[in-house]
Amino acid sequence: MKETWVIKVGSSLVTKKSVGLNNKNIKNWAFQINEIINSNINVIIVSSGAIAEGMNRLALTRRPTTSSKLQALASVGQMGLIQAYEVAFKKYNLLTAQMLLTHEDLSNRERYLNARNTLSNLLKYNVIPIINENDTVSTEEIKFGDNDTLAALVANLSSAKSLIILTDQDGLYTSDPKKNTSAKLVDNISILDKNLNNYAGPSNSNLGRGGMITKITAAKKAAKSNTQTIIANGTKKDILTKILNKENNVGTIIFNKGSAIKSKKQWIANSLKIKGKILIDAGAKKVISKSGKSLLPIGITSIAGNFHRGDLVACFDKNNKEVARGLVNYNSQELKNIIGKSTTVIKKEFGIFESEVVIHRDNMILA
Repeated sequence: MKETWVIKVGSSLVTKKSVGLNNKNIKNWAFQINEIINSNINVIIVSSGAIAEGMNRLALTRRPTTSSKLQALASVGQMGLIQAYEVAFKKYNLLTAQMLLTHEDLSNRERYLNARNTLSNLLKYNVIPIINENDTVSTEEIKFGDNDTLAALVANLSSAKSLIILTDQDGLYTSDPKKNTSAKLVDNISILDKNLNNYAGPSNSNLGRGGMITKITAAKKAAKSNTQTIIANGTKKDILTKILNKENNVGTIIFNKGSAIKSKKQWIANSLKIKGKILIDAGAKKVISKSGKSLLPIGITSIAGNFHRGDLVACFDKNNKEVARGLVNYNSQELKNIIGKSTTVIKKEFGIFESEVVIHRDNMILA
């Protein structure tokens, strides 16, 4: 079975700040990706740049701040962005396909599976999917927030072996190299390394929304599908070919060990937004964390938020530390009536009730 790579490119690489798309970079990536595909590897591209290209086409020098204007810019710029990729890959007789996603597409289980099937079939047809957030319709409630997160979810969706995040930096440093000349490039690091978050910092880009911290978060999400992440400088000559040939000093490799979880739990962990909060007692924490059991009403002390059956809720202990999260079997109003009560008491008070468990262990992941 072919392995799959997800390659994410940011706005600072795809665009030129004053003259639109950086077609030279796009052509260089197309040349290298052709080599990767010839090595029997599937490639999916997650590309930023639509809004930046829209700014260029409309001769705007400052990024608008209103959602409606940004959506209009994305609509204008998306045309040029996809055209650039299509032209670049046509030289190698490779077909491309546009795929626009919102968070809502991946938070709904049926639509999530439909998106996965579409991706799978495109790869079977030897077509390169070009994926971007559907900024033309996205609102704050359904935005991924940045294309690093989107790329990680696409890695989960496609069970990718590698997520390659191309940026304008050489990789992850021990501290900010612009402020500290003694900062060292981190060649490789475990996803479980406690220093990982300390090495990340905010973005300085005017065009992109994602900083290094979003790349670390993306790597953690990608690890859920046993995907390794490589953060590399997309302006370096033949960087993708060097990664293909397993050369040294390609950037930062964030490897995972024991972080993979089943497909459905990947979806729960990464594709859903938390709609409510459940506080649990020490006994419930123990059986969930140590014994891998479901959450029962008797172990709940209080709840917060307005949620529906099937929504994602997070469980916290008395110290406000997250213990687990999962799909709830009750809406918030129903749950208030049964928290802290045993199954026997609930049966006496209500007779037939929805479920003996509030969150089933098959629909739960530990924090």
